[in-house]
This record gives sequence, structure tokens and C-alpha cells, in this order.
Amino acid sequence: GPVDLVISLHACDTATDHALAQAIRWQSRVILAVPCCQHELNEHLQAGSLAPLTSFGLTKERFASLATDTMRAALLSAAGYQTQVLEFIDMEHTPKNILLRSVLRTGRTPDGVVTKAMTEVRQMRSLLNVPPLTLEQVLQAENRVPGNPEAQSSEISSSEIAAPSSETCDLVGDAVGSGGPTDRSSFAS
Repeated sequence: GPVDLVISLHACDTATDHALAQAIRWQSRVILAVPCCQHELNEHLQAGSLAPLTSFGLTKERFASLATDTMRAALLSAAGYQTQVLEFIDMEHTPKNILLRSVLRTGRTPDGVVTKAMTEVRQMRSLLNVPPLTLEQVLQAENRVPGNPEAQSSEISSSEIAAPSSETCDLVGDAVGSGGPTDRSSFAS
């Protein structure tokens, strides 16, 4: 039968994207993902108008992390999930404390929700001057989200998308406990 729950805890870099893509393929009813180091966007960020954010390694890393998870949340919404971005655990336990909580919508996802989510992802990429990241590439290659209308000629097959590296992550404080996730937002449509 269908998969009820997929959990991804501190999957390094694009391993989170591949876990999310697999959960979407399975049409998992619930996805709980706590991403880890997001190197992919960090490597694409150029100074430009972001110079104050990208001049210092720590601020660049944290900005890349938040921007990546924001785009992931929007892509989950476009793929048919009601998605929240929550604080998973107090900062005193681990700095990797963002939880993407997604619940599969019943019925068809409204076109307006998909359009809004994909527009937000494209606008963010345009603002940051970066190409589509792994999750967007995989979901577009599998027709799970709409492709970029301006870039139809540059479609990528899922076999061309890099699998997660075997690079080891520094799993900072895999602490458990502390009262659970703190909801800092409502479900995104």
C-alpha cells in the first residue's frame, strides 16, 4: 500500500533532495525532513548585491541554508503537499533545527497553489542568480512540478542529476527532546 510517513534526518546536502523526491514518488502521506548542510546553493552564491551576506562564511552558509529550505518547501507545495517550515528543536541543542513538515493534499492541488509556489521558486533563483537546484531538477525531470516555461530547451533527465555525495556531514548535536517543534508559520497552501 501507500507509504504513510517518510523521515529524513540530517541527510547531507542534496541527499535531502533525493529523500524528498522519493517521498513524493511514493506519494507519502506525511514527510518530515530535517535538512543538514546545504552546500549546493552555497557554492552558487556570488557576491553581487548579496555582498554583505556572502562576505562572511557563516552568514553565507546560514543564508544558503534558509534559502534552500524555503525553495524546498515551495516545491513540496507545488508537488501536492501542504507544507510548514518549523523550528524542530531549540538552538541550544543544534543549529540544524529546521523541520519541513508536509502533508499530502487530498484531491488535486489547485492550479493557483502550484503557480504561486513555482513563481516563488523561480523569483528566488532569479534574485540569487542561481540555476535550478537538485530537488527542482528532479521534480521537473519526472513531471511532478511544471518546468520553467522560459527554459524548456534545457530540460535535464533524472539520470543526469547528481546523486548525493558520500561526503560525511558534521552532525552537530543530534539531540532529541525539548518539547517538540515550534510552529513559526501556518501551512503554506
